[in-house]
Amino acid sequence: MGKEILIHPVTRIEGHAKITIQLDDSGQVSDAIFHVNEFRGFEKFCEGRYYTEMPVITPRICGICPVSHTISSVKACEMIQQIKIPRTAELLRRVIQQAQLISSHALSFFHLSAPDLLLGWDSDPATRNIFGIAEKDPDLGVRGIRLRKFGQEVSERITGKKIHIMGIVPGGMSYALTKENRQAILDWIPEVLETTHMSIDLLKKYHADHTDMVNSFANIESMHMGLIADDGSHELYDGRIRLVAANGDIVADRLNPLDYHQFIQEKPVSWSYLKSFFYKPMGYPDGIYRVGPLSRLNVIDRMKTPQAQKEFEEFRALGQGRPVHGNFYYHYARFIEILAGIEEIEQMMKDPDILSTDIQTHASRNQPEGIGCCEAPRGILFHHYKTDPDGKLNQIDFLIATGQNNPSMNQAILDVARQYVKGDHIEEGALNRVEGAIRCFDPCLSCSTHALGDMPIRIELKNSQGEVIQRIARG
Repeated sequence: MGKEILIHPVTRIEGHAKITIQLDDSGQVSDAIFHVNEFRGFEKFCEGRYYTEMPVITPRICGICPVSHTISSVKACEMIQQIKIPRTAELLRRVIQQAQLISSHALSFFHLSAPDLLLGWDSDPATRNIFGIAEKDPDLGVRGIRLRKFGQEVSERITGKKIHIMGIVPGGMSYALTKENRQAILDWIPEVLETTHMSIDLLKKYHADHTDMVNSFANIESMHMGLIADDGSHELYDGRIRLVAANGDIVADRLNPLDYHQFIQEKPVSWSYLKSFFYKPMGYPDGIYRVGPLSRLNVIDRMKTPQAQKEFEEFRALGQGRPVHGNFYYHYARFIEILAGIEEIEQMMKDPDILSTDIQTHASRNQPEGIGCCEAPRGILFHHYKTDPDGKLNQIDFLIATGQNNPSMNQAILDVARQYVKGDHIEEGALNRVEGAIRCFDPCLSCSTHALGDMPIRIELKNSQGEVIQRIARG
C-alpha cells in the first residue's frame, strides 16, 4: 500500500503551512502538495472603509514587506485622485523600498536559508538556525543581523518607524529627510557593502563545492514575470511588465500593470487557502510563471548600478543568456538585488533633491477606481480599489507574489522530494531539503491568503485511533 508523509509545520518560513508527500507501492514519490492552512480576510473587512485609510491598514498585512503594500496602496489612491507626486517624495519612497528589500532578503538568507548551507542539511534541527550560525561564525552572524537592521533603520530615519511605517501617504510623503539622518545612512554604506560582497563570495564558494546539488535542486523550467524600466533595466517602484518563456523568448513585453486583469488570472485549489495564478492568454497550466528576485533578473536586460551589473553578468552567464531556472539561484539573485539596493540608496542620498521639503501634493477623489503596482521582495504586487461616490471602498483585490508562485512551489517540492525521499528509509535531512525548496521562494503566507471568492476546504474527522471516520469538502 502507498504511504503518506506529512511535514507539519513547514519551518523557517513566514506563515503556517504543511507539505504532504505521497509514496506509491514501491516507496517512490508519486506526488507532493503544499498546503497553506491560514486565512486572513483583509480584502473583505476593508470594504466600507475610506480609500485613503488603506495605506495605514495594508502595511499591517505583513511585518516583513509593509513598505511594498504601502507603496502599491498609495499608488492606487493617487490614481483615484489623479495626481503626480513631487520628485523628492518619489526619491524617498524608492529609498525606503530598497531598504525594505535589503532587510527582507537578509532575513530570508541569514535567518531562514543559510542554516542549511552553513551548518548542513542533515545537521541537528535544534541548532540549525541563526543562533547556530552565530555560534559557528560569530562575525557572519552579527553581520547578517546588522544587514537586516540597516534596512529597518533607513525606514526609521525617514519615517520614524522601522516596520509598519506611516510616512508614505497619498500625494507623497509626510516627513522630509534631515541632514543628520542622511549622513547616518551614508555612514553605514561601507559596512553593508562589505557584508554583501562577503556573502556573495560565501555563496559562490558553496556553489563551487556543491555544483551538482545546486544545479539539480528544483531546477524547474517555467516562465518568469517582472517589472522593467523603460530601458529594460532592473526596476522595483514603477515600470512595465515583461514575461519571458522558459527558453528565454519574450512572451509579452511592456504590459501595463493597470491592465493586469487582462493577462493574470487566479485559480482556487482544493487543498489550500493559497490560490494559484497563471498568464491568462495561455491558460492553466501552460501559463504558470514565477516572480521574485530570480524572475526579475531573468526578465531584465541589465542592472542600474556598476557593482550589481558586474554580478548580474556572472549570473546571466549561468544560463548562457537564457533564464536561470534552478530555484537555488534565488539566493544569489537576492544578493545581487541587495548590492543594487545599497548602491542605489547611496546614489539617492547624494541627490541634491533628497533634502527638499516639497514632498506632498493634495487632492481628493476624482475617479472611482485605482490600481497600484510595485515589486515586493517576493515579486510583483497589485492593489486594486473600487470606491462609491463618497470614496468608500466597495471592492478590493490584492494580487500577492506568493500566490503567483504557488504552482511553481508545488512543482519544486515534488522535484526535490523525488530526488531525496525514499520510502524504505526516510531521513530528517531529506525532509528538510523538501522544506528548503519552499524556503528558496521565501513565501509570505500572511500576505497571500486573502481568498477573495471561493475558499475550498477539506475537513477530516478522526477517532481516538487516528482513523478517518468522516470527510467534509467544500469548493
